[in-house]
Amino acid sequence: MTNEYRIAVLLPTRGRTAALSRSVESLVNLAKDTDSIQIMLGFDNDDPVGIEHFSSVLQPWLDERNLHYTAMTFEPMGYIRLNEYVNTLAKKSSADWLVFWNDDAIMETQDWDHEIASYTGQFKILAFRTHNDHPYSIFPIVPRAWLDVLGHLSPHQISDGWISQNAYCLDVMQRIPVHVKHDRADLTGNNMDQTYQNRPMLEGNPHSPRDFHHPSWSLKRMADCDKLNDYLKSQGLTPTFWDNIKAGKQDPWQRLRENDVNNQMRQFNIRVN
Repeated sequence: MTNEYRIAVLLPTRGRTAALSRSVESLVNLAKDTDSIQIMLGFDNDDPVGIEHFSSVLQPWLDERNLHYTAMTFEPMGYIRLNEYVNTLAKKSSADWLVFWNDDAIMETQDWDHEIASYTGQFKILAFRTHNDHPYSIFPIVPRAWLDVLGHLSPHQISDGWISQNAYCLDVMQRIPVHVKHDRADLTGNNMDQTYQNRPMLEGNPHSPRDFHHPSWSLKRMADCDKLNDYLKSQGLTPTFWDNIKAGKQDPWQRLRENDVNNQMRQFNIRVN
């Protein structure tokens, strides 16, 4: 099936006004071809501040520029189910690439969309340069086939970790020369608002069944890798990295450590076989 757009930007947002506009404007103003971009916005239906700002300020701005966008409302699920917002926005989109985005993210590179589109047809997880070159794809850039094969982008709240770890295990991670500023309170001191402060994280307690590192979720990540690896083989490719991991011949975190230029993932410093 042919997609209508090259890139869909997936943007759940809550309670943000100026930050949301600044974020979207940075994407639009630095894009090479806005006709190839679909902006997918998600609002909680109990967020009058965000919805009013969109309808009175951001929507007219988008319309004046003939930009392609969809705005959806959700029954509130909270940050703890952020992945469900993104999964739904992705399924409603029609694009070759699905880009996670935040209302406190600011694009800094001209023609960012052209750089992403240059990888069309390749099964890669692309990664912006952000967070002091964190080895994860903090705002994952995912090929449509990932969603088509699995039926989700991530089944867990920690989507960047889920997608990035699987990308490393499949050896499909690709850093691109596109810079993004994450204008988050703990990184820059900005946007220290209720939205930021009310962001529980399902990470840090591996004994909890909902925690990212609980063994049950590790098994699910492995199952996703199996499905994606089978898809790559069905496309005439001959991937070996994941097969060698399963056979005990390959350190699963070799590529992650190679990309961890600032030693931000200390838990992966020990070789895992």
